[in-house]
Amino acid sequence: MPSSRREFFSRLTDGLHGAALAALAAPAVTFGNGGGSPVFDLKPKAPHFPGKAKAVIHLFMNGGPSQVDLFDPKPTLNRLAGTAPSRELSFAISNGKEAGTIMPSPYTFKKHGKSGIELSSALPHLAECVDDIAVIRSMYGEHANHEPALFLMHSGRTIASRPSIGSWVTYGLGSENQNLPAYVVLDDPKGLPINGISNWQSAWLPPIYQGTRFRTEGAPVLNLQPRAEIPTPLVEAERNLISKLDAAHRGSRPYQPELDARISSYELAARMQMAASDALDLNQESEATREAYGLNDEATRSYGKRCLMARRLVERGVRFVQLYIESQIFDSHGDLKNSLDYACGKTDKPIAALLKDLKQRGLLDSTLVMYGGEFGRLPMSQGPVKSAGRDHGPNGFSIWMAGGGVKGGTVYGATDDLGFKAVENTVSVHDFHATMLHLLGMNHRDLALERHGLKERLTDQFPARVVKEILV
Repeated sequence: MPSSRREFFSRLTDGLHGAALAALAAPAVTFGNGGGSPVFDLKPKAPHFPGKAKAVIHLFMNGGPSQVDLFDPKPTLNRLAGTAPSRELSFAISNGKEAGTIMPSPYTFKKHGKSGIELSSALPHLAECVDDIAVIRSMYGEHANHEPALFLMHSGRTIASRPSIGSWVTYGLGSENQNLPAYVVLDDPKGLPINGISNWQSAWLPPIYQGTRFRTEGAPVLNLQPRAEIPTPLVEAERNLISKLDAAHRGSRPYQPELDARISSYELAARMQMAASDALDLNQESEATREAYGLNDEATRSYGKRCLMARRLVERGVRFVQLYIESQIFDSHGDLKNSLDYACGKTDKPIAALLKDLKQRGLLDSTLVMYGGEFGRLPMSQGPVKSAGRDHGPNGFSIWMAGGGVKGGTVYGATDDLGFKAVENTVSVHDFHATMLHLLGMNHRDLALERHGLKERLTDQFPARVVKEILV
């Protein structure tokens, strides 16, 4: 019998297949560094205090949705339409081109729900859910370019190689379901966001905390199903042997988190054979549910599938699910009306269906839903008058949160009269992160990893506060 992993794989055609299936026959293993060092695994962990939310669905609108066209009505833009912007606004243009004139929104705003929150006519479906969301109109960032702004929103810094928010959450809480990834990413088949897969990296956190991509076109997970022609006794024999070889290999190589992650990924792949197919089978849903999410409409089908997958995943105990849209369709530098019509037409109906579905199933109280991009847009025009858009606006923009301890029907903070800059109850990206962790039962100062003699945190760069005004 072969005595090493290399010899085993060289002599057994389906050795890698067997490695992926090892955990089905082996007892669960706690993955750590050995020798009394910290243990890193995905088993559920107790929060610092009882949290209202158990899971997160992050609806990331890459590109930067325009706050003054969607969430933050500014009548002053109509009054000053066509006038030259102030000196401060002129210098805010990010691409070095001459600033345009003050540009009103092509959409109308109306009050909705019992709360009377004003939303744009571009969001008719979300308007039906305003009493379940808390809109923060006073967000601000640190950079006007996509790359650093995305890094900031996802990792708390404008630089690369920092752990993502999903990685921090799974590091702190683990997962309720050991047969599915703790952190799932549902990106758009039409294109990755800026910074690509770096948006869900674990960086220097152990690799088991990085995001796992599921596809929405074709098989959600490639090579998940075993070859049917392999006899069951042979498969089980492979699993048992590989499990023993893995344990021996790990035992002689302590302090190797990458090795632990590789072995655990194979074992998770084995367990996923039974769990993932069920979780991602949308054919189990009723026709009414499929219609509500927009699966029968070409415009909404792709994003609707991801929203419905997200609900099915958190329903099964997945801790953090992140959804992206194609490339950056909210990056409305030109042809503002058509650009936003396309972006909102693709996402508005599925998002409202997700909120209603979670609420109807009793899941919204324990699921935190977050919506927003990396920044907003400027209140003046950019480009030719007939096809003008808006440039990047990091100084004041809007996001919203719902469920999981959030006070629905709430508007918090404000920008100035033009929607350019956050001026009242301002909320930084770090405040946003601290609030998310608080809702999950974690103190943002206590969620830390010691590295090079320092304690690293998601909210390290600047002081952060929990925005308690939007909490139940």
